[in-house]
Amino acid sequence: QRRFMLVRWGLVPSWAKEMPQSLLINARAETIAEKPSFRGAFRHRRALMPADGFYEWKAGGRENGKTGPKQPYFIRRRDGAPFAMAALWENWMDAHGSELDTCAVVTTEANETLAPIHHRMPVILDEKDWTLWLDPAATEKELRALLRPAPDDLLEAIPVSTRINSPANDDPSLIERAAPV
Repeated sequence: QRRFMLVRWGLVPSWAKEMPQSLLINARAETIAEKPSFRGAFRHRRALMPADGFYEWKAGGRENGKTGPKQPYFIRRRDGAPFAMAALWENWMDAHGSELDTCAVVTTEANETLAPIHHRMPVILDEKDWTLWLDPAATEKELRALLRPAPDDLLEAIPVSTRINSPANDDPSLIERAAPV
Protein backbone atom coordinates (compact mmCIF):
# COMPACT_ATOMS: atom_id res chain seq x y z
CA GLN A 1 0.00 0.00 0.00
CA ARG A 2 1.36 3.40 -0.96
CA ARG A 3 1.50 6.31 1.45
CA PHE A 4 3.16 9.65 2.02
CA MET A 5 5.71 9.66 4.85
CA LEU A 6 7.97 12.23 6.44
CA VAL A 7 11.32 10.54 6.98
CA ARG A 8 14.74 11.53 8.22
CA TRP A 9 17.37 11.70 5.50
CA GLY A 10 20.17 9.31 6.41
CA LEU A 11 19.21 5.65 6.31
CA VAL A 12 19.71 3.61 9.46
CA PRO A 13 19.51 -0.12 8.70
CA SER A 14 16.74 -1.84 10.65
CA TRP A 15 19.29 -4.28 12.14
CA ALA A 16 21.58 -1.52 13.53
CA LYS A 17 21.93 -1.76 17.31
CA GLU A 18 22.51 1.99 17.69
CA MET A 19 22.42 5.17 15.63
CA PRO A 20 25.54 5.15 13.44
CA GLN A 21 28.02 8.04 13.64
CA SER A 22 27.84 8.50 9.88
CA LEU A 23 24.38 8.29 8.31
CA LEU A 24 23.92 6.69 4.90
CA ILE A 25 22.50 9.54 2.82
CA ASN A 26 23.19 7.94 -0.58
CA ALA A 27 22.89 4.37 -1.89
CA ARG A 28 25.07 3.56 -4.91
CA ALA A 29 22.96 2.00 -7.69
CA GLU A 30 25.82 -0.30 -8.69
CA THR A 31 25.93 -2.09 -5.31
CA ILE A 32 22.42 -1.50 -3.94
CA ALA A 33 21.33 -5.15 -4.17
CA GLU A 34 24.46 -6.52 -2.47
CA LYS A 35 25.27 -4.11 0.36
CA PRO A 36 23.73 -5.32 3.64
CA SER A 37 22.74 -1.76 4.57
CA PHE A 38 20.54 -1.38 1.47
CA ARG A 39 19.69 -4.91 0.29
CA GLY A 40 16.43 -5.33 2.24
CA ALA A 41 15.18 -1.83 1.50
CA PHE A 42 15.95 -2.29 -2.21
CA ARG A 43 13.80 -5.43 -2.25
CA HIS A 44 10.93 -4.22 -0.08
CA ARG A 45 11.03 -0.47 0.77
CA ARG A 46 11.54 1.63 -2.33
CA ALA A 47 10.28 5.21 -2.39
CA LEU A 48 10.01 8.34 -4.49
CA MET A 49 11.61 11.46 -3.05
CA PRO A 50 9.95 14.53 -4.60
CA ALA A 51 12.09 17.60 -5.28
CA ASP A 52 12.24 20.71 -7.38
CA GLY A 53 16.03 20.78 -7.23
CA PHE A 54 19.15 19.82 -5.31
CA TYR A 55 22.58 21.26 -4.64
CA GLU A 56 25.98 20.02 -5.68
CA TRP A 57 29.44 21.51 -5.16
CA LYS A 58 32.27 21.65 -7.67
CA ALA A 59 35.73 21.40 -6.18
CA GLY A 60 37.69 24.62 -6.41
CA GLY A 61 40.69 24.94 -8.68
CA ARG A 62 44.27 25.04 -7.45
CA GLU A 63 46.16 28.30 -7.41
CA ASN A 64 49.59 28.85 -5.83
CA GLY A 65 49.42 25.37 -4.29
CA LYS A 66 46.10 26.10 -2.54
CA THR A 67 42.68 24.70 -3.33
CA GLY A 68 40.13 27.38 -4.10
CA PRO A 69 36.61 27.54 -2.65
CA LYS A 70 33.99 25.06 -3.78
CA GLN A 71 31.35 26.46 -6.13
CA PRO A 72 27.78 25.48 -5.18
CA TYR A 73 25.22 24.79 -7.91
CA PHE A 74 21.45 24.47 -7.77
CA ILE A 75 20.44 21.60 -10.07
CA ARG A 76 16.90 21.62 -11.45
CA ARG A 77 14.89 20.56 -14.46
CA ARG A 78 15.27 22.97 -17.35
CA ASP A 79 11.47 23.40 -17.44
CA GLY A 80 11.33 24.06 -13.67
CA ALA A 81 8.95 21.13 -13.05
CA PRO A 82 9.27 18.97 -9.93
CA PHE A 83 10.75 15.48 -10.24
CA ALA A 84 11.13 12.28 -8.24
CA MET A 85 14.40 10.71 -7.14
CA ALA A 86 14.69 6.98 -6.46
CA ALA A 87 14.98 6.40 -2.72
CA LEU A 88 14.99 3.62 -0.12
CA TRP A 89 13.53 3.77 3.38
CA GLU A 90 13.86 1.83 6.62
CA ASN A 91 12.08 1.78 9.95
CA TRP A 92 14.64 1.67 12.78
CA MET A 93 13.90 1.13 16.47
CA ASP A 94 16.32 2.10 19.23
CA ALA A 95 16.90 0.13 22.46
CA HIS A 96 14.11 2.09 24.19
CA GLY A 97 11.48 1.27 21.56
CA SER A 98 11.44 4.66 19.82
CA GLU A 99 10.91 4.29 16.08
CA LEU A 100 12.49 6.37 13.34
CA ASP A 101 11.74 6.26 9.62
CA THR A 102 14.89 7.01 7.60
CA CYS A 103 15.80 7.15 3.92
CA ALA A 104 18.63 7.36 1.39
CA VAL A 105 18.68 8.65 -2.18
CA VAL A 106 19.86 6.23 -4.87
CA THR A 107 22.79 7.62 -6.89
CA THR A 108 24.41 6.71 -10.18
CA GLU A 109 27.18 8.04 -12.41
CA ALA A 110 26.71 11.63 -13.52
CA ASN A 111 25.29 12.52 -16.92
CA GLU A 112 27.13 14.94 -19.26
CA THR A 113 25.47 17.96 -17.65
CA LEU A 114 26.59 17.15 -14.11
CA ALA A 115 29.91 15.38 -14.80
CA PRO A 116 31.92 18.65 -14.83
CA ILE A 117 30.57 19.37 -11.32
CA HIS A 118 30.50 15.95 -9.63
CA HIS A 119 30.97 12.31 -10.68
CA ARG A 120 27.66 11.12 -9.13
CA MET A 121 24.04 12.22 -9.32
CA PRO A 122 20.69 11.09 -7.92
CA VAL A 123 18.67 8.64 -9.98
CA ILE A 124 15.85 10.79 -11.33
CA LEU A 125 12.98 8.56 -12.37
CA ASP A 126 10.84 9.35 -15.38
CA GLU A 127 7.18 9.60 -14.35
CA LYS A 128 6.34 6.58 -16.50
CA ASP A 129 8.73 4.50 -14.31
CA TRP A 130 7.32 5.49 -10.91
CA THR A 131 4.83 2.61 -10.81
CA LEU A 132 7.48 0.01 -11.62
CA TRP A 133 9.93 1.43 -9.03
CA LEU A 134 7.24 1.15 -6.34
CA ASP A 135 5.89 -2.26 -7.48
CA PRO A 136 6.66 -4.90 -4.81
CA ALA A 137 6.60 -7.58 -7.54
CA ALA A 138 9.22 -5.85 -9.74
CA THR A 139 12.26 -7.99 -10.45
CA GLU A 140 15.81 -6.92 -9.70
CA LYS A 141 16.52 -6.85 -13.45
CA GLU A 142 13.56 -4.49 -14.07
CA LEU A 143 14.62 -2.22 -11.20
CA ARG A 144 18.29 -2.10 -12.20
CA ALA A 145 17.24 -0.92 -15.68
CA LEU A 146 15.79 2.20 -14.03
CA LEU A 147 19.02 3.07 -12.19
CA ARG A 148 20.64 5.21 -14.86
CA PRO A 149 21.68 8.85 -15.28
CA ALA A 150 19.00 11.35 -16.28
CA PRO A 151 18.95 12.42 -19.94
CA ASP A 152 21.65 15.01 -20.63
CA ASP A 153 19.13 17.69 -21.64
CA LEU A 154 16.79 17.28 -18.63
CA LEU A 155 18.71 19.31 -16.04
CA GLU A 156 20.51 22.62 -15.73
CA ALA A 157 23.17 23.60 -13.20
CA ILE A 158 22.94 27.17 -11.89
CA PRO A 159 25.87 28.65 -9.93
CA VAL A 160 24.55 30.00 -6.62
CA SER A 161 25.93 31.94 -3.67
CA THR A 162 28.17 30.28 -1.09
CA ARG A 163 25.55 31.48 1.43
CA ILE A 164 24.06 27.99 0.88
CA ASN A 165 26.97 26.63 2.93
CA SER A 166 25.43 27.89 6.20
CA PRO A 167 22.26 26.34 7.67
CA ALA A 168 21.50 29.77 9.16
CA ASN A 169 20.64 30.95 5.64
CA ASP A 170 17.22 29.79 4.49
CA ASP A 171 15.59 32.07 1.94
CA PRO A 172 14.61 32.10 -1.74
CA SER A 173 17.85 33.81 -2.80
CA LEU A 174 19.70 30.51 -2.26
CA ILE A 175 18.45 29.25 -5.64
CA GLU A 176 19.14 32.45 -7.57
CA ARG A 177 22.00 32.63 -10.07
CA ALA A 178 25.13 34.18 -8.55
CA ALA A 179 28.55 35.07 -9.87
CA PRO A 180 30.88 32.06 -9.63
CA VAL A 181 33.38 32.11 -6.74
